[in-house]
Amino acid sequence: MKVLIITYYWPPAGGPGVQRWLKFVKYLPESGIEPIVYIPENPTYAIEDETLLDKVPEGVTVLKRPIFEPYRFAELLSKKSSKTISRGIIANPKKQSVIQRLLLFIRGNFFIPDARKFWVKPSVKWLKSYIEENAISTVITTGPPHSVHLIGLGLKKQLGVQWISDFRDPWTSIGYHNKLKLTTAAQKKHKQLERLVLSNSDHVVVTSFTTKKEFEQLTDTPVTTITNGYDNEVEVNISFHDKFTIAHIGSLLSERNPHILWKALQELTQENELFRKAFRLHLIGAVSDDVLASIKSFGLEAFVTNTGYVSHNEAIIQQKSSQLLLLIEIDADYTKGIIPGKIFEYMASGRPVIAIGPEDADIKKIIDETGIGYFYTYKDFQILKQQLLTYFNAYDSGKLVSNTSRQIEKYSRKTLTNTLASIINKVNQ
Repeated sequence: MKVLIITYYWPPAGGPGVQRWLKFVKYLPESGIEPIVYIPENPTYAIEDETLLDKVPEGVTVLKRPIFEPYRFAELLSKKSSKTISRGIIANPKKQSVIQRLLLFIRGNFFIPDARKFWVKPSVKWLKSYIEENAISTVITTGPPHSVHLIGLGLKKQLGVQWISDFRDPWTSIGYHNKLKLTTAAQKKHKQLERLVLSNSDHVVVTSFTTKKEFEQLTDTPVTTITNGYDNEVEVNISFHDKFTIAHIGSLLSERNPHILWKALQELTQENELFRKAFRLHLIGAVSDDVLASIKSFGLEAFVTNTGYVSHNEAIIQQKSSQLLLLIEIDADYTKGIIPGKIFEYMASGRPVIAIGPEDADIKKIIDETGIGYFYTYKDFQILKQQLLTYFNAYDSGKLVSNTSRQIEKYSRKTLTNTLASIINKVNQ
């Protein structure tokens, strides 16, 4: 069975969104399904990881067609602002420049659903012939960018193919959506398109339990949660850092700024001389100026190593060599359904996890279920501080061993792909 997968992000693009479909493509042939991947020929990727090119399965068909993206024109005004906005990283409104506010208004109101919308019509036209010539019965679209789903919508209406829409993130309920300075008309248009995609899909796949509940209120189309997952790729022996290294892998946005953590670490460095001598905080990935300023305000700057973005392989090595791993989510209702891809790679690393997020977060369910660490809300200062000290004491006595987690096999990429394959087979019955 041939399945056409339409995605914007593909190697050499970096980030967790790439990993999801790279691994599905890797394992689908084991279920008798041949994936054919359709991507833009000349995309604008905010993050690139050339090492991921080596992980594209040998022999997979990858189709490419040109895309026009207005981000190139936006870069004439501000290259930095254009790149950060394209990644969903939006500065605090009080600190936005005139150019940033202008770019956000244009992005939200003139490019609906997003700035990749100009790829939709030419893709539908070209893919229509390709699908007919190659007897493809199933199309899968994965977003964001959610304009990719409009390609699936067009193909569904013109050819009647079976269509699965995969939402790696929500659409109108994602955190940055309401920061796009949307007019009433623009907001209405976004919601109309969202409902059209959901109602015309033959099956909807989401990455979190909360998003599943949200979408089931909007459509009668079946909705299935297939989270992101882990794939054991780096098998080399990795030594732990000598210091008590607490690492965060991934972006720390302005609002993803856990003051209770900085305060707990500040107090531990002041109260415990052994902790002060051993503690190191490794930040690996994009970190906002607001977060760095907060860390400095708590007197932790001297303990910090800010590495920036690294390759996926290097990120895995950093995870496995750290003593403790951090998972931070914004303290807001709209982040309850966000399950960052790194939580699953954290699982595979075997290192204990400290997670901080909103009450009733989906990540708490996974952490409790697997036993990979502890979850705290932004109100849990004292117990968070105590757990950090408990982990440090275990480290200091040589007893902070790899976490023996439970029930993580269900989150392996291979197991998750089996679930996807069963959905593909079901829509084709």
